[in-house]
Amino acid sequence: MKAGVLNAREKLIYEDVETPVPGLGDVLIKVKYTGICGSDIPRVNGDAAHSYPIILGHEFSGEVVEVGKNVKSLAVGDRVAGAPLLPCMVCEYCSNGDYALCEAYSFIGSRRSGSFAEYVVVPEKNAIRFDSSISFEQGAFFEPITVALHGIRRLDFQSGRSVAILGIGNIGFFTLQWLKILGAGHVTVFDISEERLELAKRFGADECINSSDPSFLEQLDGRRYDYVLETAGNTTTIKLTFELVKKKGSVCLIGTPTKELAFSVHEWEHLNRKEFFLTGSWMSYSQDFPGEEWIETAKYIRSGDIKIDESLLFKKIPLSEIASAFEMFKTPGMVKGKILIDSEK
Repeated sequence: MKAGVLNAREKLIYEDVETPVPGLGDVLIKVKYTGICGSDIPRVNGDAAHSYPIILGHEFSGEVVEVGKNVKSLAVGDRVAGAPLLPCMVCEYCSNGDYALCEAYSFIGSRRSGSFAEYVVVPEKNAIRFDSSISFEQGAFFEPITVALHGIRRLDFQSGRSVAILGIGNIGFFTLQWLKILGAGHVTVFDISEERLELAKRFGADECINSSDPSFLEQLDGRRYDYVLETAGNTTTIKLTFELVKKKGSVCLIGTPTKELAFSVHEWEHLNRKEFFLTGSWMSYSQDFPGEEWIETAKYIRSGDIKIDESLLFKKIPLSEIASAFEMFKTPGMVKGKILIDSEK
């Protein structure tokens, strides 16, 4: 088969590799689309890859073309999305249903071959079936949608309360949509892009504030939020969560930082003086692997409550041109939305 193989830093080559063979409990999937995740970028354009050579890609959809002898729940022709985590299922955390905290996990598309390829093999439980009412393009968004829901579930979320979202990339947009589904009260979105903020209004934000304006905090007139969700992994927005949360409120950090960050004594003292709850969020899995996040995602995409339209998509790029996709990320601000890799071209 053909695949985009990362052989070294910035050496992503479209080449021939052996087609994987499913084991007894596995399925072979003909990949349709794979989204480029923010975590893929430093693996290709930096030194974050775990090993070389490696086939990256973990936000994918496709069609089952072969099943192992022990597979019961899937059949050839099923349309599926991939849940990329491969937990050990025996450690303390897996036993408690906290699969993302597994002490010996593997991961499709970072620690073993992923979906920047024509075919990928996954265990039966990692293939999430969806019906024909959901397109393969939508199927490739399952994983980031589940990440957004998991972040909200990390909080003791109650409907009707005020919420701030910091950063309105793809995870931010899906966080916004989940909050509306779950009955959040007033939702304010903070970002530095007017274009993205306008889009957030269309997706249901009650208020949008451009945080590049030096006086943006004055627009709040002293208001603070019951819940604050940070989705960008940016030093400025991470620190801003401490300022925006109410006393006794809750903060969840969903975004992954890429730089060291330091807090001043004054900034950190918010945590003490406000006694707010601070948590992180890692991946998107829960009891009965892969968990309710994946079930709910399929349900709400099918119902139309989770919207995935062209406004969230930047480009579709053929697998044969995958290296060009990562070149785009070298120009700040060039990529505005999700890039999908089309494995059939």
